[in-house]
Formats: sequence, structure tokens, C-alpha cells
Amino acid sequence: MEVDTLLQQKTFSSSDLITLLTCTGQAKEKLFTHSKKIRDTTIGNSVHMRGLIEISNMCIKDCLYCGIRRSNKHIQRYDLTDEEILSAASFAYQYQYGSIVLQGGERKDRTFIKRIEQLLLKIKKSSNNTLGITLSLGEQSKETLQRWKEAGAHRYLLRIETSNEDLYKKIHPQDSLHNFHTRLECIHLLQECGYQTGTGVMIGLPGQSLEDLANDLLFLKKLDIDMVGMGPYIEHHETPLWEKRNQLLPQTQRLQLGLHMISCLRILMPDINIAATTALQAIDPNGREKALEIGANVIMPNITPLTNRANYQLYENKPGMDEGVEESTLKIAKSVLKSGCKIQFSTWGDSLHFYRRNYKPVKRQIK
Repeated sequence: MEVDTLLQQKTFSSSDLITLLTCTGQAKEKLFTHSKKIRDTTIGNSVHMRGLIEISNMCIKDCLYCGIRRSNKHIQRYDLTDEEILSAASFAYQYQYGSIVLQGGERKDRTFIKRIEQLLLKIKKSSNNTLGITLSLGEQSKETLQRWKEAGAHRYLLRIETSNEDLYKKIHPQDSLHNFHTRLECIHLLQECGYQTGTGVMIGLPGQSLEDLANDLLFLKKLDIDMVGMGPYIEHHETPLWEKRNQLLPQTQRLQLGLHMISCLRILMPDINIAATTALQAIDPNGREKALEIGANVIMPNITPLTNRANYQLYENKPGMDEGVEESTLKIAKSVLKSGCKIQFSTWGDSLHFYRRNYKPVKRQIK
């Protein structure tokens, strides 16, 4: 089917999406122009900055693709102090980011849970309750998620990585700690707890098909998700999946697929938040800007202290390892403007989809 015809549709099948994911030339330009127009018309062309603080690379998980997996003995483990985290949050507040992301390896021990709760309270207090806070700390119990929400977190990102359960099993150890249904259930718990809920997938995994990617898009829509962070899979030499690197598409093709996925998702879900991820930039220095040009609306500058930033590498060739936070902020601000978008300072940048999904008008009593 012609791309022109497809772009007039309101619903899409898996085969429709495969057509859009593989279009080239003028058809690709039409796709990208259409997704940008949908973004601009629905939520505007403002970009929201989230200051990313990678609080720790200690993790109980052993995912086969991840550079900070438990079995990797060749990295220096770290845990930022409260003072370092609060200082980074203060920087974000001072530079009018509007919100921050606390990201780290997964832990479930009581000490960790209480510490995050206390950090949330301190960040809220020190920023006069103005900084929005997103968490990306893995699978947690409903009780823990509720505690953290009450302490000040209001968004949570938990990436499913792939909606294909069989493929999920191939990129994780086969044990109770790495269960597809447990992860999916946790995403549902986040929605039940009232979080603006985010997830995402990796693009270009070994053994992944175009049909898998099309189904990922339909899966995200069916989940009724509020925000998405997805990007190309990039291999890491200290992981078991490194052995399958020869089965991968060239990185440039993974990048193009990543951009097509962002464009298609914007068309499928016009009012959600979509991040221009760092993995895009790892392949192409202008990768994040290209994502903003076609429909993404969130960018996450890394404000982790330089002393530990190099130790949080989920994949290789992660950019910005030697950039100071001021330098990184100024560079990103310029790149956002170059992409034709504008930065929305000092706002949380919440998902419009979240409010539309949860808003229920109150019927007035006529006396």
C-alpha cells in the first residue's frame, strides 16, 4: 500500500507498520513530515529537559545485554552519596530543567527503598516542591511504588525491551528474577498507583524481526502508556550477547529503524511523551536532534558527576563521558533550537496523554 494512503488511516495493522518502518526516499520524508506535524498540532514543538542522575550501577539483575549486569566483574561499582545526588538535583533546579530522572541498577533491599524515599522528600523540599521527579529503578512491589509516589515521585520508566516473550527470554537469564510477566505486571502496578508510566523497547536486537518491532508499537498503544524511551540496541563487550554481534544489522540501519519507530509511534499515540534517547546519539552525533525533528519531545541531559559517569555504561560508546554539566546543558540547548524546537523551561512537561486518560469530568448537580 502507498505510504500516502497509509498516513490517512486512523488504525494500523502490523503489516501497515512494517511498510512504514521500511519506507525510504520520498516516502520516508512524508512519514517524518507527518509525524512532526502530528506532534506540533497535538502537543506543540516544545521540548522538555529531564536532568538524568545515574545514582548507582549496583544491580541485582543479570540481563544478557546490559553493561552493568551483576556478573560483569570488570567495572568499578559506585553508589552516589546523598550529597552528590542533591547537588545534581540543585543544578537542575538552578538551570530551570523542570524535572529530573533518578536512574540506577535494580535493588529491592529495605535500606535502598528507604533511602530513595528520603531522597525524594529532600529533593522536593530543597526545590520548594517545584522539581518533577521521574524514577527508573527497576521492578518494585506495589507497596514500594506507593511509598515513593507519596514521597514525591510522579513518573516512572520501566522498559519492557521487547513485547515478544520468546525474544525476551533470549536476552535474559532463565530464572524467577527475569520474568516477562513479572515485568509486565509491574508496569500495570505503576498505572494502578497513579504514576505517569513509561516503558520502551530496544531496536535491532539479535533475532528481532520487523514484525516484532511492529508488534512492539501495537503493544505500546494497547498498554495505553504515557511516555516511551526507545532506541537502537548497542552491544557491550562484557555481555553474553556480544557473541551474537555478527548477527546484528549495521548500526546505521539500527539508527534508521529507531527513527522510523519514533515516527510511527508518534502517529499511533499523538499525545504521549517520547524521548530522544542517548543511544541514538551514540551512533550519530546528531541522532537525538533527528528524533526531535520527527516527533520526539523529551531530552535527558546527563548531569551525573563526571567522576562516576564512565562507570554507568549500559552499552559501549556512550556519548558525553567527559562533558561537564554546564557544557552539556548549553550544547543540548543549542541542538534543540537547531532541530526547530524550543525548550520549555521550569515545567514538569507531563504527558498530555496521562491527563486525558485519567480525567473524568464531575457532573454538576442542578438545583
